[in-house]
Amino acid sequence: MKPYVICHMMSSVDGRTLTGNWGRVKGMGAYEETGSSFKANAWICGRTTMERDFASGKPLKLRSNGKALPKTDHLASLDARSFAIAVDKDGKLNWEKASIGGDHLVVVLNEGVSSAYLGHLRDKKISYIFGGKRELDLKLVLEKLWEGFFIRKLLLEGGGHLNGSFLKAGLIDELSVLHLPVADCNMGAPSIFEDSEGNKVPVSKLELLKVKKLENDVLWLRYKVR
Repeated sequence: MKPYVICHMMSSVDGRTLTGNWGRVKGMGAYEETGSSFKANAWICGRTTMERDFASGKPLKLRSNGKALPKTDHLASLDARSFAIAVDKDGKLNWEKASIGGDHLVVVLNEGVSSAYLGHLRDKKISYIFGGKRELDLKLVLEKLWEGFFIRKLLLEGGGHLNGSFLKAGLIDELSVLHLPVADCNMGAPSIFEDSEGNKVPVSKLELLKVKKLENDVLWLRYKVR
C-alpha cells in the first residue's frame, strides 16, 4: 500500500517554477491555501528545495565515535501526526531541528550514508528511512511512509527532477497546478517535471478533473494521472 500522491505545484503559464524570477506577483499566497485544502498529513521535497528553503545554511560538521550504526529505518517520534519528508539520498543536508513548521522531519536516505550522518540525525531526534542501496526505489519509500508513519495522503512539492522521478515510476495519482499570470521564458528555468538523466521519457496522459479561477487571475487546474 502507498499514500495517495498529489503533485501540487505553482508555475508560470509556460510551466516554469522558479518564482524568484518573477518579482512581486499577486496570487502566490493561493499556493498554501489550496494545498491545505487537500488535508494531507505529509509533504515531500527533494534536496535542492530543502537546502534552499528549510535546511541550515551552516556547513555540516560530522563527528564519528567509530561506532557503526545499522542501516535500518529509525522512527524518532511515535507521537507525530504530520510530516515533512526530505529526499536526501546521500546525506548532504545539515538539519538543526526535528520539525519544519510543526511537521516532524523524516529524511529519505540510501544505504551508503555514513554512520556519522545517521548519528547526526539521531542527535537531532530526526526520523530516517532507507530507500535503496545506492539509488532510491520510490515505490519502497512510499510503502514505508504508509506502514511506518501512517501517511495516507502526500503532497509532492519537489523540484522538477523529483517530480519527474515520481511520474516516471507511475506513483502520482493527481496533479494540482496553480498557473500565475506570468510568462517566464528564461533559458534553463526549471519546470514542473524534468528528467535528471536527460533521457527521452514516455508521455504521461492526464484527465482534467477541475478548473477554477482564483483571485488575482490565478488558474487552478487539477488532473488525474492515468
